[in-house]
Amino acid sequence: MKTTFLKTAFLSLTILAIISCSSDDQSDPLIVIEPPTQVDPLTPQNVGAFMVDANASKETVALFYNLKKLAKTKVAIGQQDAFNSFYQDAAGDSDIKKNTEYDPAVLGSDFMFITDKSNNGQADNWFYLQEQKIISDVKAAYAKGIINTFCWHLREPNKEESFYAADMTTEQKAAAFKSILPGGVNHEWYKKKLDKAASVILNLKGSNGELIPIIFRPFHEFDGSWFWWGANFCTPEEYKQAYQFTVDYLKNTKGVHNILYAFSPDNSYTTESNYLSRYPGDKYVDILGMDNYGDFDNQGTTGSGRANAKLKVISDLAKGKVKIAALTETGFRVTNSNSPIANWFSTYLYDALTANDIQISYVMFWNNNADGYYVPNGSVSNAADFKTYSTKTKSALLNSLPKMYEMPK
Repeated sequence: MKTTFLKTAFLSLTILAIISCSSDDQSDPLIVIEPPTQVDPLTPQNVGAFMVDANASKETVALFYNLKKLAKTKVAIGQQDAFNSFYQDAAGDSDIKKNTEYDPAVLGSDFMFITDKSNNGQADNWFYLQEQKIISDVKAAYAKGIINTFCWHLREPNKEESFYAADMTTEQKAAAFKSILPGGVNHEWYKKKLDKAASVILNLKGSNGELIPIIFRPFHEFDGSWFWWGANFCTPEEYKQAYQFTVDYLKNTKGVHNILYAFSPDNSYTTESNYLSRYPGDKYVDILGMDNYGDFDNQGTTGSGRANAKLKVISDLAKGKVKIAALTETGFRVTNSNSPIANWFSTYLYDALTANDIQISYVMFWNNNADGYYVPNGSVSNAADFKTYSTKTKSALLNSLPKMYEMPK
């Protein structure tokens, strides 16, 4: 309504100016009407109105507000498993810190091992130990001011052995996703998995007992069909129903109020309508994301331009909906047989994240391991390229990240 009023007022004043200039009195001064200043719809007072959870904790509200504001000037840099997954298993500081001397601004984690059927909660159980390691990492990241985000490679509900559709029979693939919906044969199974995730999230607490905010992106890369929740295995309406149930259950049934919810397809879309084809609605999404490896897979400036165009779609949507836009997963994996691409970080990725005045809040690289890396540590051939990228004007590691869990004074 405010926008309509401003447009109407501007039009009326313009007409008055034209009438004045065309009068018989040639001494009338020329009236120049400046267009109205664009008002930022997000304020510290109204931020909750644009969020999924009206009862979100104050730290979670601050995270939403600060991520939205950050995107105007910076893109926070993060990595999955940054504190415990290293190239060539060289433990210690994150590979990002080994290279740049600074911690990442975002830490990625996964509920996969936490909700695994083999996690029996016993001190000597490998899956339980992974759960404890993840919790410890999240708490350490929060204490430093780092942003925490979780994905969920949830194993399929039949044998709980894999999240890849390729490991399932045709019949299993056709039935699995539908079975977890309300009324489905595995709906109670899915609720128990959510119960476990909720119990962990509710016990993520800072030094003063406050709940640690996380970003959660369930059922990611759903436009592909490599996961059992992919596009070939459910209709758009079924996907929306599952996503909506997940949010409602965590928020309303389990009383979890320290989550920002991310919606993140892969890179198959090219238009706004494509992107929104399985969108569960503004009431269920805080962050409009995209995972994109393909456009950066040795595609040069052409791929970088394609990625930028897709990021512009979500950036524009985020501006209109007052949501947050993010590149929720990306990277180019370097191995012994896959050489680094010159200027991949400092030119191709950076241009994709910043060209055409887009506003992207963060970028998440996938994890390093013994055999390969997405983020170079300080000892590999493209280390300087990443370091150059990390120091560019719109790049942000932890050292240039504002206080994300406090509203600005």
